[in-house]
This record gives sequence, C-alpha cells and structure tokens, in this order.
Amino acid sequence: MSPRSASVNEELRRRSQQRLLQATVDLVDEHGYEATTLADIADRAGAARGLVSYYFPGKRQLLQSAVHRLMHTELAAALDRAPRPTGEGAGRELLARAIDAILSLARDRPRLMRTHMAGILQAEGFIQCPEQQRLAELLQETVTAYGSDDPETDYRLMRALLMGAVVAVLLPGAPMPVARLRAELFQRYGLDWELGDPPPPAAGDDASDTAR
Repeated sequence: MSPRSASVNEELRRRSQQRLLQATVDLVDEHGYEATTLADIADRAGAARGLVSYYFPGKRQLLQSAVHRLMHTELAAALDRAPRPTGEGAGRELLARAIDAILSLARDRPRLMRTHMAGILQAEGFIQCPEQQRLAELLQETVTAYGSDDPETDYRLMRALLMGAVVAVLLPGAPMPVARLRAELFQRYGLDWELGDPPPPAAGDDASDTAR
C-alpha cells in the first residue's frame, strides 16, 4: 500500500480538528465548561485523547476556537442564504444578516456563549486562531459590502458593538431583550427592521416600538 499523500494527510487532520471543535461546543452547551473534560471531548469526537493536546494547548483555547468556528459557520450560512442579495441594497441586507446571526447565537445557545465571553475576559484574553481569523474575514467582507471606506477599523468597531450586545443578552440577573439590542444596532447602521431575519415579537411587545 502506497503512503498517503500530503494533501490526504492534511484533509484527515482538518476533519479530525473539526470533529473536536464540534464536540467541544456540543458538550459545553449540554453540560457546561467545568463538567466537560478533554477526555469527554475526545470520546465524543471519536478521536485519540492525545490528539486534543496535540492540536490545542488547553481547554480554554479549544473552546475559543470551537465557538469561533461555530460563529463563522453560522455567519457564512446566513450571508449565503437564498436569495443571495444583489444590487444597491445588498450590503445593508448582508450587514443585517450578520447582526442577526450573532445575536441569535446569544439567544439560542446562552450557556455556550456566556462561557465563551467569560473566557475572553479572563487572563488568556482574546486568542488568535484560524477560526477567529475566518470570522474576522467574513465580518470585514460584510462591512466592505455595506460600503465602508475603512473595513479594518469599521470591522473592529462592529465587533465591539456585537460583543457588547452579546454580553447584554447574557448578563445574569439583568439581560437585555434581543429585539431591543437589535433595534439599537439597526438604528446605528441605518438598517430597516425588515432586513435580515427579524425575530418574532415577544409577548406584550409592540413591534413598531421595538423597530424604532
């Protein structure tokens, strides 16, 4: 049997890493960060336990990479959803979709996103990794399509605004409604409420008030 080519080995490594990242978000979402061990992650991914430490220096770094992968895959799916926007208003629609994709993760996966944000605010801080870089590229492409003259600076501002909104959604004891935060972000960027993926009105909410 001839040895595998370098490209085949690289593809196998990529798939192995993706299984570990997916297992991480699933287990932390189900059981929490402290209750999830590296051995649990390897077992869920069907990988040798030593591979986790081979690919990632620690559990915190693994979680950040895993959540950043989840974020960029969800964002990419939202941006590419049919019908793909075209024409003069395409950039505004894409920006609305991007905002909704990130806010939806905070709404739908609160335990996972709260753990992720807590890790960023700890000593390790914001960890640069290929998954985070892909997320950054998608957001920069989005602000470019929106019409930014300085995508790098405007991406960083939008990232800060989105992170602040996610924290506000997840704040224990005093969470902000997603619709209210969405309205503020849409107003900041001059986006119509109907763009993107508008959330259904909550009980007792006046949709026209939320949109303002």
